[in-house]
Amino acid sequence: MPGLLRGVARTAVVAGTATAVSNRVSRRQAGRWSGQEEPANTSAVYDRAPESDMDSRIARLKELSDLKARGVLSEAEFEVMKAEALR
Repeated sequence: MPGLLRGVARTAVVAGTATAVSNRVSRRQAGRWSGQEEPANTSAVYDRAPESDMDSRIARLKELSDLKARGVLSEAEFEVMKAEALR
C-alpha cells in the first residue's frame, strides 16, 4: 500500500507542477500577444506629440527602445517608428 500512495502522491506533484508551469506560460503568452497590439494603438498618440520638443522625442525613443528590448517590436518596426520620431 505505501508504494501505491507514493505513486499517487508523485503523480499529484507532477500534475500540480505541470499545471503551474502551463498557467505561467499562458500568462506570459497572453502578455506578449496583448503587447504586440501596442505599437498599432500607440502610433496615433505619438503622431500627436509635439515634434519640436526634444524631451518628448527622447522619451519616445526610450519607450520604443524598451518595447524593442521586451520583444514587442521587431527590428524593422523599431526602425520605422524611430524614423518617424526623428522627423
